[in-house]
Amino acid sequence: MKHFMSLKKLNALLTGCLLIAATSISVYAAEWKYAMGEGESDPQGIYATAFKDFIQENSRHTIKIYPVGSLGEEADMLEQTKAGILQFLGQSTGYMGGTIPEMDLFTLPYVMPTDTKQLDYFFKNSKVINEMLPPIFNQHGLELLSIFPEGEMAVTTFEPFHSPADLEGKKMRVMPGSPILVETYQAFGASPVPMTWGDLIGALKTNMVDGQENPTVWIEAYGLDHLTNVLTYTGHGHFNASASANKAFFDGLSERDKKLVLAAAEHAHKVILSEAQKLDAYGLGRIVRTNPDFTIVTLTKEERVPFKEAAKEVQALFASKSDSNKKLLDQMMADLKEAEENAE
Repeated sequence: MKHFMSLKKLNALLTGCLLIAATSISVYAAEWKYAMGEGESDPQGIYATAFKDFIQENSRHTIKIYPVGSLGEEADMLEQTKAGILQFLGQSTGYMGGTIPEMDLFTLPYVMPTDTKQLDYFFKNSKVINEMLPPIFNQHGLELLSIFPEGEMAVTTFEPFHSPADLEGKKMRVMPGSPILVETYQAFGASPVPMTWGDLIGALKTNMVDGQENPTVWIEAYGLDHLTNVLTYTGHGHFNASASANKAFFDGLSERDKKLVLAAAEHAHKVILSEAQKLDAYGLGRIVRTNPDFTIVTLTKEERVPFKEAAKEVQALFASKSDSNKKLLDQMMADLKEAEENAE
């Protein structure tokens, strides 16, 4: 009888252990959702995949990635992340300007350098990114993880341009949500048309717009060079993206998982800084090989002067909108000077 009771107790103990183990797995092994505004082979996708791989290699957690278009437009994904439906979000800084006005800082014309070494130093060491923006993101229910460059902006048009006068009356598609983009192309002499990515290709095919801007990698990957005739490097900016988490979700993580997420972000940041440079070069190379009739123009130093003069008005307008904007711009200029002095 004692032997029988011992077996019952042993079975009960084993059952309890299994329940505890199952509970432990359910608590500590979760599937997290990561949505982004690009495809998996694009820069945001490369970042997200590196982030996912790091998480899954170093924990029991899994991540499901939702590429562009899976969950609606950029504004939809941002709202879903703020609401906690999504845990992580990859999004261009230009799209975020409508919700977080300070993010228009990264869209200002002729502020960011085109030198990739300076950019890498800036995105790793900037006080704006590492110290000033995180509390601003927190106010919007987000935890900032990374900001990174995707490539120099290029403008594609049906006709060549070499001055603001050449752009007069031209309808230029810009990302919706960013007042700075509208103000920039107005200053450049054009008529900006805010439009979602999903509408852009149709608009180019039907001549609803006369041009658009994107990094070279995007222009090649989505065939925008076959929908326009000229690609122009004006040197006015870079396309930048951010990665963030829902703040309530992040704050609710264990200390171990918080460190895991931050380490994954640091790992993914290093990966994308290396890969983004290659992607832009590859994109341009493929355009040259596959579309030999496509015209590629780089504005000369002299041709850029009137664009840079017009850009000063946009920069001043951004700084005048709030004390926060002015402090961020002042610090960014200091960060960029440091990057110029220390980039190797």
